[in-house]
Amino acid sequence: MRVFLTVIGVAGILITGACSGPKNSLRHQTVIKDPAVLEQRADSLFFAAQRSKMLGDFRTAITQYSDYLRLNKNNPTVYYELARLFMEVQNPGYALGFARRAATMDPDNHWFQITLADAFAVNQQFDSAATVFDKLTRRYPENEDYLYNKAMFLAKANRPAAALAVFAQLEEKTGVVEEVIYQKQRLLLKMSQVDAAAAEIRKLIDNNPQELRYYFLLAEVYDANDRVPEAKAIFQDVLRKDPDNARALLGLATYARKSNDKTAYWAFLTRAFANPTYSIDEKVAYVYPYLQMMQLDSTKVEEGLELTSLIVKAHPKDAKAYALRGDMYSQVDMLDSAQQNYTKALSLDSSRFSVWYQLMWIYSRKEDPNALQALSNTVTEKFPQEFMGYYFKGVASFLLQQYPATINALNKALEIGSGEKKFMADVQSLLGDAYHATGQHQQSDSSYERALLLRPDDALVLNNYSYYLSLRGENLNRAAELSKRSLELEPDSPTYMDTYAWILFRQDKFEDARHWIEKALEFPEAQQNPNVLEHYGDILFNLKDVTKAVEYWQKAKDKGATSVGLVRKIAEKKYIQ
Repeated sequence: MRVFLTVIGVAGILITGACSGPKNSLRHQTVIKDPAVLEQRADSLFFAAQRSKMLGDFRTAITQYSDYLRLNKNNPTVYYELARLFMEVQNPGYALGFARRAATMDPDNHWFQITLADAFAVNQQFDSAATVFDKLTRRYPENEDYLYNKAMFLAKANRPAAALAVFAQLEEKTGVVEEVIYQKQRLLLKMSQVDAAAAEIRKLIDNNPQELRYYFLLAEVYDANDRVPEAKAIFQDVLRKDPDNARALLGLATYARKSNDKTAYWAFLTRAFANPTYSIDEKVAYVYPYLQMMQLDSTKVEEGLELTSLIVKAHPKDAKAYALRGDMYSQVDMLDSAQQNYTKALSLDSSRFSVWYQLMWIYSRKEDPNALQALSNTVTEKFPQEFMGYYFKGVASFLLQQYPATINALNKALEIGSGEKKFMADVQSLLGDAYHATGQHQQSDSSYERALLLRPDDALVLNNYSYYLSLRGENLNRAAELSKRSLELEPDSPTYMDTYAWILFRQDKFEDARHWIEKALEFPEAQQNPNVLEHYGDILFNLKDVTKAVEYWQKAKDKGATSVGLVRKIAEKKYIQ
């Protein structure tokens, strides 16, 4: 009753609040006394509530049913409806109050009793819900659903023994039924009665010996309780009925692996994968972890490739088989084989963008810009809303020194956007390079700054940005700061040492510049780099060591340096900026 009064009070407040006149106007409202008029108005509210409920407007329906109760408090159906609605809006306390009222007013209505049980359940009062169904089973002994629900609520109330007794009573009525047996074995396992649980499942097997699902259910029971010999025996039994059963073969393969029997493990596994009726999706899920394992254990490479070979053989018309094999080859840097498999996958199913992406990635790793450009053009036409298509198009154009096309493609990628900072930083970094190549220095600097906001510790961006600033002789303090940070991140990079040395040179800090470039020249790759050699010559000249400066300028020329003024430096033996 308390819940009922609370709801009516709320409804009354809503009605009062809706009035636009002064508060004392309520005193002059006409009180309806005619029973016929009251009944007509109540009926109108009832049907309005029904319509709101059918439209899914549950809160409006609650208000309308509550208004109905102000006119007629003796209709149990309305309390029932309110109980169901409060369950819909997840107000379990109110639902239970109204359900109790409906069940009390009309105890013979089994729908009201079921709603009361539901209300007890949403309030986590499972014992009480079970009691309601106990009463219903006594009143309707032929109804098996009531008996089942009683058992389920007893189980939820953590009374497994009582629930088992009810399920046994139900089984006497129904015979062996899968759902009942499943619930019984679950309760028995909860009570640590493994043999009894297994005996229940064997009832299903005895009742239908051709249904292999029951064998696997029994094997799971044994496996979960570390009874490996019994589980293995079940799998062997399955194989006698179905010699190519993949699930049984995989189960035995797992046990063989755990016992370090590699020969048996591989024999069972390959038999399973050779079965074309074994789902390719399950095979892919099984093999996919090899992509991670191959990085840690080189012996897994051969296994992974062999398994993918079996998948391809069993599913020669399925693109997933070739895509997975492409992933395997890509993981171990066998790029030609990866490309071949990705191409085959696309010939079977061209709708999967992920495969197009992998193929573009392969071309970029193979440094084949012409192929990458042709492929990315196809991808951007086929998938115009995919960010990575335009990114790779920009990469290809940049490698081909088509800088305006690079800028267009990368700005389109930015327009589409990506949820990952890494990719957005890559775009901004490459844009910085492309804008620099076209002399658009302000845009270049802005792109680098945005890249560093996204990825402040990207040593490559720090190096490139600082080097380009030094070439222009602009903002050299900022360039030095960026270059120094790149060396903190990668202290053994001769390229970054050369950049820092050159910035110091542009700041007229010649001794410091000499220190860093000589550190760079300790690395063999720097000794073969014409730019580093020329920079060293420039630094030496400004330290008054002209002979050695000319020597290194000549070395730079011999290594292929083509900078403007190098020939004059050598001929005139002086530094030319």
